[in-house]
Amino acid sequence: MQHKLKNFGMTAFAICLMLLVSLAWSETKPGQEQVTSALETAIFAGGCFWCMEPPFDKLDGVVSTISGYTGGHLDNPGYKQVSAGGTGHFEALQVTYDPTKITYATLLNVFWHNVDPLTDDGQFCDKGESYRTAIFFRNDEQQILAEVSKSELDQSGFFKQPVVTELLLAKTFYPAEDYHQNYYQVNPVRYKYYRFTCGRDARLKELWRSAATKAGSLIPSSR
Repeated sequence: MQHKLKNFGMTAFAICLMLLVSLAWSETKPGQEQVTSALETAIFAGGCFWCMEPPFDKLDGVVSTISGYTGGHLDNPGYKQVSAGGTGHFEALQVTYDPTKITYATLLNVFWHNVDPLTDDGQFCDKGESYRTAIFFRNDEQQILAEVSKSELDQSGFFKQPVVTELLLAKTFYPAEDYHQNYYQVNPVRYKYYRFTCGRDARLKELWRSAATKAGSLIPSSR
């Protein structure tokens, strides 16, 4: 009997030890989740989403970028549907970033310098509703910063035309098909050819070269 009691006591002790270890492990998870939840997201539409990935990918503090569709009324849209028009969707980029390393204001600055904010029918050689520019704000802070950023750009005197980029409340973001993701890395030759023939870099240089000389804080366009 004493032997059985001794074995029972050792088994009970082992079970208690395992429960304590399990509890200690579970208590570390909220901290881990807190680190993950500290990341924030921003959504920008700047014409072809292939061309919007590179300037954000190279920024310190940007964790990931995903090309996709947002702003429309159709659930789970595909590229053919969006590019054909009628869905209301924009080609857009979702940027996940660490706000302790990079600010939303900096992301806005990079966005402006990689789009033509003066056209409302598309971007560069791409015309149609899905290629319009827009900033999709996710909360009040992003909305205020976006409004201030657009207002300052509009009133800066950089351009003779008004800035027509829309500021819109973020809707559901749908990731684009896999073959669109990181296109500039997977298909570098085709990407560079498309970008050149579409006239994107030539137009960006024309737009922002003079602006960059007027304000040292402006970030030049980035490929």
